[in-house]
Amino acid sequence: MGLQRSGKSSIQRVVFGKMPPNDTLYLESTTKIQKEDITRSFIDFQIWDFPGQVNFFDGAYDSQEIFGAVGALIFVIDAQDEYSEALHRLFYTVTNAYSVNQNITFEVLIHKVDGLSDDYKIDTQRDVQQRMSDALADAQLEHIHVSYYLTSIYDHSIYEAFSKIIQKLIRELPTLENLLNVLCSNSGIDKAYLFDTLTKIYIATDSSPVDMQSYELCSDMIDVIIDIECIYGAQVSSPNGRLSISEDEEYSENHVNGNGTTTLREYDESVDGDSASQQESLRRTDGVGQGEAEASSLIKLDNGDVLYMREVNRLLVLICLLRHDNFEKHGLIDYNFQCFKEAVTEVFEFSQKRNNQQQMVNLAQQDSNE
Repeated sequence: MGLQRSGKSSIQRVVFGKMPPNDTLYLESTTKIQKEDITRSFIDFQIWDFPGQVNFFDGAYDSQEIFGAVGALIFVIDAQDEYSEALHRLFYTVTNAYSVNQNITFEVLIHKVDGLSDDYKIDTQRDVQQRMSDALADAQLEHIHVSYYLTSIYDHSIYEAFSKIIQKLIRELPTLENLLNVLCSNSGIDKAYLFDTLTKIYIATDSSPVDMQSYELCSDMIDVIIDIECIYGAQVSSPNGRLSISEDEEYSENHVNGNGTTTLREYDESVDGDSASQQESLRRTDGVGQGEAEASSLIKLDNGDVLYMREVNRLLVLICLLRHDNFEKHGLIDYNFQCFKEAVTEVFEFSQKRNNQQQMVNLAQQDSNE
């Protein structure tokens, strides 16, 4: 939600529709509620894009039907425009939506900050947060919690914000974080992210602080792997599921061993300004006791760190950042990953079973009421 031209539709198209940010300049204003089901992603939910000029709390609309089952309400404020009217609309929206559904999480995106200085960004966020807090306190609604994010579709900030928003809606988050902590501690991994492949939103990470530089590297790795897979194809495999970092490969070539299996190695290329070279290895490995192949990739950064990606399932990938010395124990890492993968699968199978049971209970209650 938000005022007209605040960037609501652009965010939706970039994050969930993979539209290039520059193409959003040609989007028309939203004139009615647009619903989109995100079903190709692990994050299975529905997005409602509300036009900014319509008041959905007046008598012409059923606010209970609109907001009764909402998990998160995201309000977008244009930071490059005068936002007094936006703050008034934000307060009106939050208070009315809370009266309908007290379980909603309220998220504010202070958007279009790419053209602002760092000091101005911080001052804007502080001003928005303070004015909103004062308004809620005056209305004796200070118990309503609102989260604020500085975002832009031209960098990773919008994905970082949506990652934190989505995590609040995942009931299994504490279990996933605990599994990632165990994996990191037992494998010598510095940082690990569990990414949704389609949206590049990370649904969980370990308890160590999130560093934006490492997050951007891991996020970009998904694009690199998808691009390389489109070029070379996905049906390449390694004989024993092991990776090695070789220092003498400068050009792309296919290597066929005595067993007739093929591995694919890529040439060195630049990675940002901090990592001068990388070495890419894209392959399909057979999981232990698994009937289907899983994608995996390795990138060696110029500073000696290693980015290691393993496919958990067709919708989730695990991307780890670790030192090169720790990756020498890749057999242990691969074994720990298989244990992690099995545990994650069990968690979501149990969650799915619980959700199905809850739906059956709700249907039974509806039938009895009728």
